Amino acid sequence: MTKSIALSLVLAASLGLAACSGGHTENAANNAANAAENASNAADNAMNAALNAADNAANAASNATNNAANAM
Repeated sequence: MTKSIALSLVLAASLGLAACSGGHTENAANNAANAAENASNAADNAMNAALNAADNAANAASNATNNAANAM
């Protein structure tokens, strides 16, 4: 899914570059590619953070269950 978002950003940036003249085109294309890569990395980081939070919550619940069982 993140690849399709990045590809969409690159496509939108490429369409915007069609009206640009020579020298600025390469810089704008690089900027668009970098922005797409940054967006993809941000999406990956957000997904990893969500997965880590879910793992932490599951571990906390497991620890609480173990502590309750050990207290008996």
